[in-house]
Parts: sequence; structure tokens; C-alpha cells
Amino acid sequence: MRKIIMFGGKGITLIVLLTLILSACTTSRSTQNADKIMVVDMIVKLDRGDYWNTIRMGAEAAAKEYNIKLNYLAPDNENDYREQIALMEESIARRPDVIVLAASDYEALGQVTDQTSYYNIPVISMDSEVASAKVKTYVGTNNYEAGQKAAERLVELTGKYSQIGIVNFVQGARNADQREEGFLDYVARFPNVQVMDIQYCGSDELLAYTLTKEMLVNYPRLDGIVSLSAESSIGAGKAVVDMGYAGKVKMITFDNPPEMLELLQEETVQAMVVQNPFNNGYMAIVAAVKAAHGERLDGKIPTDTKLIDLDNMLWPENQKLLFPFVK
Repeated sequence: MRKIIMFGGKGITLIVLLTLILSACTTSRSTQNADKIMVVDMIVKLDRGDYWNTIRMGAEAAAKEYNIKLNYLAPDNENDYREQIALMEESIARRPDVIVLAASDYEALGQVTDQTSYYNIPVISMDSEVASAKVKTYVGTNNYEAGQKAAERLVELTGKYSQIGIVNFVQGARNADQREEGFLDYVARFPNVQVMDIQYCGSDELLAYTLTKEMLVNYPRLDGIVSLSAESSIGAGKAVVDMGYAGKVKMITFDNPPEMLELLQEETVQAMVVQNPFNNGYMAIVAAVKAAHGERLDGKIPTDTKLIDLDNMLWPENQKLLFPFVK
């Protein structure tokens, strides 16, 4: 047993002083930790367009609510997975508390995402998944289900004896692949519905326009087209109008850029599969906060899609999806 020797009143005074100093240091450290602002790097595919702007708006709303410093980062081109890898490497070097990643290529971003575990940086996958077991959760659309919704409506419109084409966006992006897979799996139920062509525009509106025009020339008996992203929808819609097929070739599009809303009202587009990008951005930041505090997260946090047409576009809940910037 250790002995504590006191030297009268001076010994007691010394112990009291040491206790107060230690207490002050502990309090100071606790205060510093409490005052530390969490930093989240959100690396997305593109920093422009209604879809990504709405994701950013949702993320910024959550960041303000949770007192988070949000760094919103993106390459200039949605196809540029190498630039996304570079952004991930730069982010890892800065050591943010959490990284939110919308991977432009499922496989290519996997290795750099794995590297975050060396520095204990949690990663939240948003919008499209990435090939890494280090991701804490995925926040976003059930893209396979969204593809099935689009296929179901297009088959209803074109009939069970029809020819259809697909204008997809980035080949290799998980959400693009899953939408296409869901669409094709549903169509496979109907042996007389033929998928005549699948094209990839790389989220380039002009390329989508050119590819759709070529598709209409090569397959003049086409009954329907599905376009699986906002950019592919804008290009495909313009091509259908310019080629004189408006209303003749049935169209299902994705997302809700202003150009598509106009074509929906003109009945060039029959329905739009609309995501909830505000919710994606908001919920990704909420998940980041939980991950930073070591809370357990579900493997996936799905956000819904809605099939919007002329019959339901004026419903109040659908107006919020169609016009997210209107207060």
C-alpha cells in the first residue's frame, strides 16, 4: 500500500491547487472538443444543373442545422472519374471528419475509397454506390426500382408488341447501370417488346441529341424511348421534337429540368421519373453526423422516386419535387 504523506497545511494547499489545475485542463479540452466544427467534404459528379444544385441545397440546409463546415467539390465533367479520384486523394490529405461521395464510376473509385479507412475517415455513399466495403451507408434512389417504374409505364404506352430505345448516361456509373438493369429486367417479361438500341451520352446533352437522332434514323418504327438522366432527357427530347416524332414516339424521362416540364405539358413526354435530390443531400449530411459520432447506420437509406405525368403534376406533394427552389 502506498503512503500519502502530508506536510501540514502546506501539503493540503498543494493538493487542492493540483486538483484545480487538472480540472481546468480537462474542462479546457472538453470545451475545445465541443467547440470544434465538424468538416464534411461532399464530392459529387458535377457542380451544375438543377439536380446537383438541389442536392447542394439540401446538404447546405443540413450543414447549417448541424453546424457543419461543408466543402462541396466536383469535377468539370461527369465522366471524369480520374478527377474525382484526385479530389478524393486531396480530401483524404486534409483529413475531414467525413467524406460524402457520389461516385462517377462504381469500380474506379473503389480503391481510393478503401484508403479512407487508414485514417479513420467515414465515407457516406450518395446518389450512386461505389465498390468499397468501407462505406458506412448509401443514401439515394433505389435505381433498379426506378428503372422498373420507367419500363412499366413505357410498356403501358407502347403496348406489348413494340420497339423501344434507351438513352443512358455514364456507362459504369452504378446508378446508370442499375436503372438500365431494372428497365431491361421488366421489359424481359414481354417477349414481343424489343429493345432496339442502347446509347450512352456521358451526361452530355448535345451527344444525347445526336445519338437520339441517329437512333430515330436507324429505327424509324421506334415506338418509345426512355432516357435515364436529366442531361440525356434534354438531348433526347429535343431530338424527338426536331425529327418530327413528338407525340408519335412515347417518351419516359428522368428528373425534372425545365425543358422536360415544358415537353410534358406539350405531351411530347408522357411521364417523368422524378427523384428527391434535396432529400438526398440533406439525409447524406445527417448520416455523416451519425457516422462521425460512431452511430450504427443501416446499409442503405433509400429516398423515393415518383412517376409524374399530366394527371398528377399539380398535386401539392409533386409540386414540391418539381419546383424545389420555390419557397
